[in-house]
Amino acid sequence: MYMNDGNKTKINLRNKSVFITGVAGFIGSNLAKRLLSTVEGVKVVGLDNMNHYYDVRLKEARLNELEQFDNFSFVKGNLADKAVIESIFEQYKPEIVVNLGAQAGVRYSITNPDAYVEANLIGFYNILEACRATMNTEHPVQHLVYASSSSVYGSNKKIPYSTDDKVDNPVSLYAATKKSNELFAHAYSKLYNIPSTGLRFFTVYGEAGRPDMAYFGFTNKLLKGQNIEIFNYGNCKRDFTYVADIVTGVKHVMQNAPKKVTGEDGLPVPPYRVYNIGNN
Repeated sequence: MYMNDGNKTKINLRNKSVFITGVAGFIGSNLAKRLLSTVEGVKVVGLDNMNHYYDVRLKEARLNELEQFDNFSFVKGNLADKAVIESIFEQYKPEIVVNLGAQAGVRYSITNPDAYVEANLIGFYNILEACRATMNTEHPVQHLVYASSSSVYGSNKKIPYSTDDKVDNPVSLYAATKKSNELFAHAYSKLYNIPSTGLRFFTVYGEAGRPDMAYFGFTNKLLKGQNIEIFNYGNCKRDFTYVADIVTGVKHVMQNAPKKVTGEDGLPVPPYRVYNIGNN
């Protein structure tokens, strides 16, 4: 996955300008901290709307840690606000974009579908359009990395999952929006030669993680002496991935963009990749 073969363009992150959406989120904050701590001269601008999907104090605590770094800038705003996205690209001229901002949660999408259409569809479209606008300028985006999800596999029965599997059977609106992101990215990679890589994350855990996740729910109930609710008679399996490993994977991918190649028809071969990042 991280081999720098002939189909990839190696990117040195040193002194680069990186735009991370969802920067106050679990993965986004850990990625920003890793880059700022380990990459010389890197500049990170982060966007987050600081919504109340879970306790905003957790997001504020993550943000406070990032604001200790001189090379970190924060913009509070929504992905769906095109003017905000355009202003960030104009001011900071990001060379690498990592789109981790999204409305998360599968069950929440049943009762709050508008939030998913706004953040995951319109928001991602705004990111793609902003990347497209840079392609013929002095500061083109060199690589767009974005979060997809293992949920795109939907009702697939074959294990282990493969990026070669057909993923046309989502079982939630959340999964459908993530699959749509992959389709959008492919189209923009083909039409505008934007190097893009989608990452299908499997449940991420770790310190200061999302409090709505099962492992926190189980722990809280155990501490209170309450019963844990088991679904499907306990016949469930889940792939968990430690957040530091996810960040390592994202950083490697950022440095290896799909190579721009012209096909026999004289048009770009889409510089587009999708990877699973999980444990098993």
